[in-house]
Amino acid sequence: MLFKDYHIPMIRSGSKTVTRREWDENYGRPNVGSVQIASDEMFTSDEEADCYIRILDVYDQPLGEMTDEDARKEGDYEDMDEFREGYAKVYGEDAWDPEKVVAVVEFEYVGRERPTEEEMVA
Repeated sequence: MLFKDYHIPMIRSGSKTVTRREWDENYGRPNVGSVQIASDEMFTSDEEADCYIRILDVYDQPLGEMTDEDARKEGDYEDMDEFREGYAKVYGEDAWDPEKVVAVVEFEYVGRERPTEEEMVA
């Protein structure tokens, strides 16, 4: 999954465990349980990657239903005001619409190397 460069340290530290995406209905969503590369560059190979996440849940939510706790899970945001500022940096100043439904991806950091099949089952 593609992230901004400043998100990668947040993912590694565990302060970012959720991302919200403006995906259209034809976008291929990640499967729950799958391990994905988290990178700030498109088409990163396993050899180049050093940040992996396991997808815990994927669902839709209107932006207006977010709470301060949701904002904190998005990274180093104290509250919704800070999150809205960060959201505007990614999607543009006019992107925030409380009725806009976005994809919510909950994940956990699993390391700097892709887990083996045995590690994923354990």
